[in-house]
Amino acid sequence: MSMPAAGTSKKNLFSQQDYLAPFPIPTGKKPMDRLNMIWRKNDVFLDVGNFNVAGAVMSIWVMSLMFSVMGYYSWNDATFYIIGIGTAIIIGIPSLMFLYGLLRPTPLPIRFNRQRREVCVPRGEGEYWIVPWETVTAAASQHSSVSQAGRTTTGLLFIGFDNPNALVAENNKHFMLGFNCGGNEAAMSQWECIRSYMEIGPHILPQGNDFESGRANLKGRGVIWGVCCEYANGIWQHVRAGEFLKAAWLFAGIFIFGGPIVFMLQTWKLSPPPTLDHPDIIEWSKPLPPEQWAKRSPELELAIAAREAQLAARAS
Repeated sequence: MSMPAAGTSKKNLFSQQDYLAPFPIPTGKKPMDRLNMIWRKNDVFLDVGNFNVAGAVMSIWVMSLMFSVMGYYSWNDATFYIIGIGTAIIIGIPSLMFLYGLLRPTPLPIRFNRQRREVCVPRGEGEYWIVPWETVTAAASQHSSVSQAGRTTTGLLFIGFDNPNALVAENNKHFMLGFNCGGNEAAMSQWECIRSYMEIGPHILPQGNDFESGRANLKGRGVIWGVCCEYANGIWQHVRAGEFLKAAWLFAGIFIFGGPIVFMLQTWKLSPPPTLDHPDIIEWSKPLPPEQWAKRSPELELAIAAREAQLAARAS
């Protein structure tokens, strides 16, 4: 999958594309996992999934609140029925799609092995691709639109992989994963989580959700009651620490974003997250002696050094 060199940026009046890999050079952004895409992390591999419970619930919840307010103020108006039909379409269809996704098996994650510097990409019918890390492509794409409501900006992170077997059919040569990040800055921070893990180490990543032991941490109280207790405890801990703004944000999140519902569904669906259980991939995921770890290519070493010098010059 051919793409412009990493570090290249193309800007138009209402859009911008930032190309991040190959080669995976530093973005200059702080790694932040806003989408909870990191499902499993250890010294050998990083599992990245694309099942965003929080984004779906918050979008549906906010739209539900908005239409509820509109319906309340149009109760005795002829527009009430128009709003009702719009609500059924705009909220009902995404809700049904989200419910369908919840009831289906969770998609397998993509596994980034930092010791081998390879990526395992699960495909249909038990097929797996083992892709060299330095061939992975990534780009942040941002688009804006202007309406009577103001300027709206949306952004995506695209990560692409090429099938190492060049003899396969055309429709099985490429695979791309998309993450709805909201903007280029967020997309680059999201990508930086993966890049930093592979090039620096797991310690550089922010502390994320503990999907592995999520249900165990509820101490047998059940998902619904346990999540509510943990959420309330999180608010209380912020209050005790004098972090009143964080406590207020969590409390407001109950009504604005449906916070407890997000965590409940996330725990139910992703704790523990699905894993890659093919015998070959289990063996591939085992740790290697340090002397057997794969090294950066000389080309990537030069590209990273040049990029770090560029970022240092900007900062000075």
